[in-house]
Amino acid sequence: MPLRNTPDRYGAVAQALHWATAALIVAMVVVGWVMEDLPLAEKMPGSWGYDLYQLHKSFGFVVLALAVLRLAWRVVSPAPPVPARHGRALVWAAHASHIALYALIFAMPLSGWLFVSADPLSHTLIPTRFFDLFTVPNLLDADADARDRLRGLHGLLSNLLIAVVALHAAAALAHHVFFRDNVLIRMLPFARLRPER
Repeated sequence: MPLRNTPDRYGAVAQALHWATAALIVAMVVVGWVMEDLPLAEKMPGSWGYDLYQLHKSFGFVVLALAVLRLAWRVVSPAPPVPARHGRALVWAAHASHIALYALIFAMPLSGWLFVSADPLSHTLIPTRFFDLFTVPNLLDADADARDRLRGLHGLLSNLLIAVVALHAAAALAHHVFFRDNVLIRMLPFARLRPER
């Protein structure tokens, strides 16, 4: 399989970035639901909840880095076109959903970084540690009101991302099952393209 995208399918780099991002987002959403109900004592250093939070935040930075790489790679190696036979409305919807996905993949980790930056505990007891290698700087001064607003924004973006990812997956399956084209197959490693009808 070529590294770069071709007019028929995504290359190895795009596929690796796509599936790594997808796996991390699914894992982080599940972990986020678990973290939501943890009491404050379970967020303190030395507890399993603290370690979970630090992993969640660390992988959030990985997702942000992957988003930057994906966008840069898309500029260097453009995506295969949506089959024109589906009409302008479907092509427009595909582009709009990809723009929404990219925007949310950037917005989620950034809103999380801002949320923990505003948390007074991030300035004292619970700094953000990237895989326990170094402390990530806070972007904001400690402000409990800003923290609460940003936490709400992070939760809203999470719900939007879940909805857009579900729509994206449903559209890919619809292409495979109903349209019987190669839209899904071209993102699957080692899958054979179907003959175009």
